[in-house]
This record gives sequence, C-alpha cells and structure tokens, in this order.
Amino acid sequence: MNATDPRIERLVVMLDDLEADVDETIDLADEITEAGDETLLPALEAALTHALNERNSYAREVLGGMIGALGGADTLPVLVRASSVDLGDDQDGLATEIAGLVAAEPDRARTLLQPLLKDENPEVAGSADWALRFAG
Repeated sequence: MNATDPRIERLVVMLDDLEADVDETIDLADEITEAGDETLLPALEAALTHALNERNSYAREVLGGMIGALGGADTLPVLVRASSVDLGDDQDGLATEIAGLVAAEPDRARTLLQPLLKDENPEVAGSADWALRFAG
C-alpha cells in the first residue's frame, strides 16, 4: 500500500491491527474526511484495495465511508466494486453509503453505474443493479 499522506498510512496500520483502539481509529478517519481534501482519494482508494486484498471488512466499511464522503457520487463505481467482494460481513455501513449517494444524485448515479450492469464480473453487475434501485 503506497499512501501519500502519513495520516492515511497510520490509518491503514490501525485498520489492520485488531488490537487498535476503535475510537482512535474512527477519530483519525473523521479527521481525514472532515479536512475535505479530495486529492487524498487515490490514496484512500489504494487503502481500500489493500483492505479488500486482506479481506478486512472493517477497513472496507471505514474507507468506503470516507471515500463516499470526500468524492460523492463520482466514487460510486469504486464503492460498488468494493461492495461486490464477499467478505462475509453484512456491509450495512457501505450499503447505506452507496444508497445515500445514489439517492442524492440519481441521474449521476445512473450514468456511472449503468455501464457496470454489463461488467464481466457478475457480482459487480449485481451490486450495480442493487444500487440503481435507489435512483428512483
């Protein structure tokens, strides 16, 4: 994982550590998100890929929320692809993030997600289909 911001590097370490303080981890995630720096999106997306590779559902949920908050509806393809990976969790937080982004910008969501309906990975296509239900 090659993050460009030391706070993201620290966050990834904390998300990977089952003994890390949850409140401290969430506080750091909130601090990064509240800064509103969209230039951090590539590093956060790399951290999300790392979480998926490590099969870390907790990290996926935290990072997905951060990515959605910083990038809005434009991050839907990344979030839908991440949600299509079965990590054995309920994905409540990530599902809520995706549904909220789609409902907030249904036209933009349709534009971004309709191509995913034809994705070669049926899990991605299914996740996109599910997400589009919130477009009204």
